[in-house]
Amino acid sequence: MNAKYFLVPPGKKIRLKRYDPGYTGKFKNKKGARKRLEQDIAKLAEYQDILYAQNTYALLLIFQALDAAGKDGAIKHVMSGVNPQGCQVFAFKAPSSEELDHDYLWRTMKALPERGRIGIFNRSYYEEVLVARVHPEILEKQQLPPEAKGKNMWKHRYGEINNFEKYLVHNGIIVVKFFLYVSRKEQKKRFMERIQLHEKNWKFSATDAQERTYWKGYMKAYEDVFSHTSTKWAPWYVIPADNKWFTRVAVADVVTSRLKSLKLSYPTVTKERKQNILKAKQMLEKE
Repeated sequence: MNAKYFLVPPGKKIRLKRYDPGYTGKFKNKKGARKRLEQDIAKLAEYQDILYAQNTYALLLIFQALDAAGKDGAIKHVMSGVNPQGCQVFAFKAPSSEELDHDYLWRTMKALPERGRIGIFNRSYYEEVLVARVHPEILEKQQLPPEAKGKNMWKHRYGEINNFEKYLVHNGIIVVKFFLYVSRKEQKKRFMERIQLHEKNWKFSATDAQERTYWKGYMKAYEDVFSHTSTKWAPWYVIPADNKWFTRVAVADVVTSRLKSLKLSYPTVTKERKQNILKAKQMLEKE
């Protein structure tokens, strides 16, 4: 699988119509994809072990999507082989009163992964250029100064986010961003399942159906986000999400490819430490 197929070209204006939510590449069914996913999960576990030992880089995975696109399932399956000690997941809901008293990047800054770890954002600061754009009434609660508003507001926020992500990458936090692209038809199907199946009722909220009426607004907002914030240092990947089994293998492939590109290696042991290890070995052998 070629991860570049899902890449949003940096610096170019894009339309989501060029991406197919039902795309499954060379995989015609779950069987082949499951085998590839198992291989990628094993690779990811290996890379994560080296990442943790090297303690130089951190990996930040950002997941954005409309409701029912499968973010939770993708995170659960792709990260199933990772050592929990080296991974952390944060799901960002509507901001609290404390968070609203700070700038819009504050709450996510606190959740950034430490060196050697993989951090996952289930939704992120991108909500501030997506949901807040589709629902401008949200901005009224943010108590923004006059200079932070106006017709150039979104352009300014795109620039701030790009600079923030460049800062992270320059400091060893690698940023990879996923948009799980589910079609309107498939989303309706999944909503109906949540309504009709008793064991899935807990997943459904009446607001989910209401948000569908803003579909065109969200598509426009996402297109603008991708066109302005897919950069060489922090690219966006549009992942087809109509088939969950393909979504998971596509995400895993991008993650493993990115970690492989870092050319990670276990720390080099100094001569002095080798001598201490040898002494410890001799002591143990004498017991």
